[in-house]
Amino acid sequence: MKQASFTNFAYVLVLTLVLAVAGVTIARAATEPPVPVRMVPPEYPYELKRNGITGVVTLVFEVDEKGNVVDPKVQKSTNPGFEQPALEAIVKWKFKPGQKDGVPVKMKIGVPLQFNGDN
Repeated sequence: MKQASFTNFAYVLVLTLVLAVAGVTIARAATEPPVPVRMVPPEYPYELKRNGITGVVTLVFEVDEKGNVVDPKVQKSTNPGFEQPALEAIVKWKFKPGQKDGVPVKMKIGVPLQFNGDN
């Protein structure tokens, strides 16, 4: 009886150590986020610009393995009038894809687009 308990304990201990080492290996995997290589500024809505209204739209989307923007959505916005121009601009952006262990991978990111007097 004691032999069976010790053997089971040894298996559990070995399995725990293997999983712990695997977790450390996964945690150390080299990950690089996507980097924009072509950015298109959003078109500032005429009425908002004329009235001096500024704002920020934060978008979330995936950058695929080829560096394309996929499925952008508005995460938050200071003015709904800026949302559509922000979405139209972000799909024109191009990225150096994110990488994991040197291999391009799809990654989800967020980007704030500002509307101010500089647009």
